[in-house]
Amino acid sequence: MDLLITFLYILFILAALMLIVVILLQEGKGGGFGDALGVAGQQTFGVKAQGIHKFTMAIAVVFLGSALTIHVLNRQTGNSGTLDGLGGTSTLDGAGVPVGAPPGSNE
Repeated sequence: MDLLITFLYILFILAALMLIVVILLQEGKGGGFGDALGVAGQQTFGVKAQGIHKFTMAIAVVFLGSALTIHVLNRQTGNSGTLDGLGGTSTLDGAGVPVGAPPGSNE
């Protein structure tokens, strides 16, 4: 199970880096939102989609799928968080004294 989660983390990071590169390589359409329904809008929404748009969508699906799968697998393995075990929290008894504290330490 740990090997699968490690593989998914590596896939997640690689997909994130590839998304950054692919998005930066794409040309700007220009014109902003006003031209979204014109010729540029048709190209943007897939009427004349180039291969890079399909590749970007595939990488985005891999990115989202790996993120969701990592989340589900981490939920199944336990409820411990990343910061558990750092000693930042303590359990208090009814009087507000940490459990396991020496008697008389009521501060």
